[in-house]
Amino acid sequence: MIMKRRHFVAQSALAAAAAGSSHIAFSDSKSKRRVGIIGHSGRGDYGHGLDTVWLKFPEAEIVGVADADEKGLAKELKKLKLGNEVGFTNYRKMLAETKPEFVSVCPRHADQHREMCLAAIEAGVRGIYVEKPFLQTPKDCDDVLAAAEKAGTKIAVAHRNRYHPVLQVVDQLIADGKLGKLLEIRGRGKGDRRGGAEDLWVLGTHVLNVMQYFGGAPKSCSAVMLQDGRQITKADVVLKSREGLGRLAGNELHARYEMERGVIATFDSMADDDTKNQGFGLLLVGSKGVLNIQMDKNPVAHFLEGNPFEPNTEPTGWLPITTAGIGKEEPKPELIASVRNHVAALQDLIASVDEPNRQPLCNGRDAASTVEMVCAVFESQRQAGKTVTFPLEQRENALALL
Repeated sequence: MIMKRRHFVAQSALAAAAAGSSHIAFSDSKSKRRVGIIGHSGRGDYGHGLDTVWLKFPEAEIVGVADADEKGLAKELKKLKLGNEVGFTNYRKMLAETKPEFVSVCPRHADQHREMCLAAIEAGVRGIYVEKPFLQTPKDCDDVLAAAEKAGTKIAVAHRNRYHPVLQVVDQLIADGKLGKLLEIRGRGKGDRRGGAEDLWVLGTHVLNVMQYFGGAPKSCSAVMLQDGRQITKADVVLKSREGLGRLAGNELHARYEMERGVIATFDSMADDDTKNQGFGLLLVGSKGVLNIQMDKNPVAHFLEGNPFEPNTEPTGWLPITTAGIGKEEPKPELIASVRNHVAALQDLIASVDEPNRQPLCNGRDAASTVEMVCAVFESQRQAGKTVTFPLEQRENALALL
């Protein structure tokens, strides 16, 4: 029943994306939808296109751009082809004076997201699209979600793979028994120089978010964090990490999650793991085959048929999965493009604002659960690898308690 419901909601939203922004996202509105952009040049900038995506919506009007860096602000206004009159160096002033209906919280540095989101909520913004990682801690998530719920503000987070229509195709393949019994979910980060905790935050949150899509909410976590092969200590903790992620430690980690639907999921990351970044994603390992979902790739998914534990006597190969099915050419390239450039996510956010009884497909509560999965790794490590359960009792970054 859960799969059928999410399949229906996702397909409805993606059908809207396929139909085009003008017709679907704004069909009930005769006036422009007012949009504010919050960035910070040199401190996370404007994310991965969370600013310019609004230019693809002719019925949207960018009424304000905020950037604390004056030179960065001037450059951004030029990029968006806007006049200086809509530029602000203070985002609170921008929100108060322009009163946008939607806001993109763009900086990649997560330490700024809490205050930016709270300010937007307090200003009466109806829909917020925020760069990942959503927030730094479960406590931050508690605060922002409580404020959003009280105000009726909808929050969507830019885990764009969550909006990919091929996820529903994979749903159907699993429902049809093509994968057999789902045995485990294996996730990895990019395994580049950022291996370990930084990889878990910056790239792993994409993986954990999709992991929840297939496995359900996390129930427990046990983990180990290493620095050059040894257990991390307090001396390894970095207080000011890149991208405003908070306390980090280690260049390798291994986490095990028990998921709501009974499957065990793992996430592993080590610096310079020699996979050439090809491990970034997750494997759904079944008794009759393996599904490989690679974040931000096109095609996003491939299928390898056969019992993964039985040596093959005949040649086999990975087959791409598209919206048309296994081994078929993608018939809707424009729909896939709308996922990659955030158009589908914004169409879904706008539709959820106009439909009061629905949350965005990748909403703030889902993203908060992803944040909690990250912080559960830190808490388990603090407790010498002990299994910790969700919701976490420790709502801050546990590395501060080592």
